[in-house]
Amino acid sequence: MCRSIKRLRQPAGIDPTQDEVEQAARQFVRKISGIQHPSSRTEDAFQRAIDEISVIAAQLLQDLPPLQRPRRQSTPEEITR
Repeated sequence: MCRSIKRLRQPAGIDPTQDEVEQAARQFVRKISGIQHPSSRTEDAFQRAIDEISVIAAQLLQDLPPLQRPRRQSTPEEITR
């Protein structure tokens, strides 16, 4: 859906920061609302959605078990194939 939202669930001991969770929530709200830069008219609703989604996302990440092993990183050669 939105490629700019990075996966935050990581192996044990690597917790996402609050800023990372909020950035992902902001990207999600931008995507589903179609609003990249909220106006003064939409700013309150936009920020409220980001705040609420951030709380829910952080709770989800806490409730899920950590991944068993680190995610494999693709090399530049693999990406261009």
